[in-house]
Amino acid sequence: MRCLVTGATGYIGGRLAPRLIQAGHVVRCTSRSALKLRDVPWAGRAEIVEADLLSPSAIRRALQDIDVAYYLAHSLGSPDFEKTDRQAAHNFACAAAEAGVKRIVYLGGPEPSGTATSPHLRSRDEVAEILAASGVPTVTLRAAVIIGSGSASFEMLRYLTERLPVMVAPSWVHNRIQPIAVRDVLYYLLAWASVPDEVSRGFDIGGADVLTYAEMMHRYARVAHLRRRVIFPVRTLSPWLSSHWVGLVTPVPGRIAKPLVLSLIHEAVCREHDIADFVPDPPGGLKGFEESVRLALSKIRDSEVETRWANAAWTGAPADPLPTDPDWSGGSVYEDLRHRDVQASPEALWRVVTRIGGQTGWYSFPLAWALRGWVDRLVGGVGLRRGRRDPAELYVGEALDFWRVEEIEHSKLLRLRAEMRLPGVAWLELKVADSPAGSRYEQRAIFVPKGLAGHLYWWSVAPFHALVFGGMARNMARAAERLP
Repeated sequence: MRCLVTGATGYIGGRLAPRLIQAGHVVRCTSRSALKLRDVPWAGRAEIVEADLLSPSAIRRALQDIDVAYYLAHSLGSPDFEKTDRQAAHNFACAAAEAGVKRIVYLGGPEPSGTATSPHLRSRDEVAEILAASGVPTVTLRAAVIIGSGSASFEMLRYLTERLPVMVAPSWVHNRIQPIAVRDVLYYLLAWASVPDEVSRGFDIGGADVLTYAEMMHRYARVAHLRRRVIFPVRTLSPWLSSHWVGLVTPVPGRIAKPLVLSLIHEAVCREHDIADFVPDPPGGLKGFEESVRLALSKIRDSEVETRWANAAWTGAPADPLPTDPDWSGGSVYEDLRHRDVQASPEALWRVVTRIGGQTGWYSFPLAWALRGWVDRLVGGVGLRRGRRDPAELYVGEALDFWRVEEIEHSKLLRLRAEMRLPGVAWLELKVADSPAGSRYEQRAIFVPKGLAGHLYWWSVAPFHALVFGGMARNMARAAERLP
């Protein structure tokens, strides 16, 4: 089948695309920037097209000659995600009908119930309705909490459990949830590329266990060999306060934690298993919660995390490339330049450059970096806790602590764009060049201020640059020189 995967830079789309390719399907992937898929291992076996779902003409071109269209995009984390997702779904539905697509497959959330519906669940349900109204046979898979290495829901659960042996929790920790392993979600998504076209409806999908969130934390602790967690539910702990607490304790920032927490105030248990009438259960049956956690932790331990929630850039996130105009279009720009000759080969220096961030750190004044990360979390930013997907390998478009990889020229350049909260836009460039000494390290921090606050910000932190950026250049050179 000829398959289109939207959201291919995201957590599920980035895993589904290579599995469709492996199954023998012809795969086309969309991204607002094709550059973000340039470095993924399967890029050479898929057609990559640039298409913003908010551009009707672009999505019409992307859907030409497509049999099965996977709709895996959403704008969770953007300021007005409900409106954005509504418009994107409408554009996609109209274009799919015009292009003669045989089926749309959508991964949504649990069907909302009651009057106090969370915006997140309400939006996911609205998207399902818009796609189904297109006239194209549409299958909606409704999943609750997805358990897998790198998923936002799993990272919330993991860090809350690991970092809080005793916690005061909201009353929703006693709500029932039917989590599902990410590999079972992918199994169902892949299967719907081959099911007859006339099927058009929604299906609940869930794993083998129904648990409360508190039970999930207790079982996670058992699988991770932690002491049993002590949980005190408190009715007065509001979802708003809960989401801010999650934002401080876990790598998931408040703008994403808030809609996820609000969705947990509803029970999410499968009401039917009708999907088995069309797609048999996965070989060996649906995974239980503890097995799903063990699989996820083994992937993290072995550095085999395929995709992460943090790698998907939300609508409205910083995405513009580094300006190339030498005069910066007449605007102000501040730079901090550092360079050092290094008595090591360019290859050794490049290894140090590409291992920066995450568990390795930033090679200078860890307290200053940690403090900057905490300040960013307090004002609603991503902070440092996103880490990195792999300890040695980087792709364009990946999140790296509170940066995003904007460009890589192998053995020459790593450019990062800041995603912390700033009164302006910032980049960090790390370059490797040849030198009579062995190699040369060049480092450039760039800041384009926005308004008076931007200028004041730069000059307030400038006194610390020698310590932070100077130490960074010095210690990276030393690290390269110590390599064999």
